[in-house]
Amino acid sequence: MATPGSSSISSMQNPSLFLYGPGDAKYGERPIPQIEEPDDVIVRVAYTGVCGSDVHFWVHGGMKRHVSPDNPLVMGHEASGIVHQVGPSVTDIKPGDHVALEPGYSCRNCARCKAGRYNLCPKMRFAGDPPVGHGTLTKFFKLPADYCYKIPAESSIGLEEAVLIEPLAVAVHTARQVGVTPGDQVVVFGAGTIGLLCAAVAREFGASKIVAVDINGEKLRFAEKFLGSSNSSNSLGTYKPDSTLSSEENAQRIVETYNLGSTTASPADDGLAGADIVIDATGAEPCIQTGIHVLRTGGTFIQTGLGKHTVAFPITTVANRELTVKGCFRYGPGDYKLAIALASEGRIPPLKTLITKVLPFEQATEAWETTRRGEGIKTLIRGVQD
Repeated sequence: MATPGSSSISSMQNPSLFLYGPGDAKYGERPIPQIEEPDDVIVRVAYTGVCGSDVHFWVHGGMKRHVSPDNPLVMGHEASGIVHQVGPSVTDIKPGDHVALEPGYSCRNCARCKAGRYNLCPKMRFAGDPPVGHGTLTKFFKLPADYCYKIPAESSIGLEEAVLIEPLAVAVHTARQVGVTPGDQVVVFGAGTIGLLCAAVAREFGASKIVAVDINGEKLRFAEKFLGSSNSSNSLGTYKPDSTLSSEENAQRIVETYNLGSTTASPADDGLAGADIVIDATGAEPCIQTGIHVLRTGGTFIQTGLGKHTVAFPITTVANRELTVKGCFRYGPGDYKLAIALASEGRIPPLKTLITKVLPFEQATEAWETTRRGEGIKTLIRGVQD
């Protein structure tokens, strides 16, 4: 674990944390970015959040693509900052503005971009994504102006909370992609940052009942506080899977405990019982399996969390009960704007309550380790201090 002294970092103009391979990170210098295009914006990074994918890179050196000693990568993609410099065509933001960063930008010209699905652009340059996407664990970071979202001055969102606009945008994209509508009963697997925000957004979209599922009792207790338990109306429930039960048995227990769908039928009877929507924010095989079985006939499952590349999947259940299975990849048009509106207007619980710990830039690898150990909900890394 590389953690150079602060003196070595302070002597750099644009200090950055490079990942060379599993467990191998070193601080080094990157050139200060320059304005090259009329819509360029250079941001001084204030905070970077730690995501599960960061931990995966730290432990395994990558996911689909890997870093190498010959091609190290600056990590980090959940970020907020203060505008440092703007290109000549930028009019909506100015130096000194506080912004949340959408950490990837597309080519704007391919078929996917033209279809309004820029998150699927094959030429996407995403922060902390090899081989060329250097991330936000640096002092100065550059991206196009339309990927910098100004935090309203009248908003209660500070630079710390602004980091969480990125995972909140994922939650917004999830809810829009899966089509949460008023009255839906939704089961969310995973009570980490993404799962909690998916539950909060689903409720704001009109879900009548939310059930949060996690193997970590502490996270479930936090979910009750964050989402606001309402035992009388049973609008929120939590469930800790029983490891001695099969995925089908755990699903049946969830359905029966929270009266999902029909209160008189079981999935084996007529398919009326079960959730309308399942959101999996874990990527864990048992959660995916249980999620499929907990759906009513005709229900919809969306995969938001990433896990193993291949899992055992109950495809016969999908066919026999005519379930819809969808994927969710990052965020698309309007997701960041809606995320900021939801947070600014107090339509979801305060983002600040999700922040467990803030560590200095010099302790970035310890922040990764904190998340790897499953401590708390969200750990932040403070930007480089002068």
